[in-house]
Amino acid sequence: MIFLYEKFEELLEERQTTAYRVSRDTGIASSTFSDWKSGRSKPKTEKLKRIADYFGVPIEYFLE
Repeated sequence: MIFLYEKFEELLEERQTTAYRVSRDTGIASSTFSDWKSGRSKPKTEKLKRIADYFGVPIEYFLE
């Protein structure tokens, strides 16, 4: 899941936004992103879909 978080960070950088902003806009708790980064939890499909939609990328982007 760390690789998935790296893709998330790339999107943050490309779009010049922050995880906090994505959290506010998507309703996904900031702590969820921290848990993904540290490997404490794995993202649920529904949350990945929300993030993919937010950034305008297919969900497969995170799974490649």
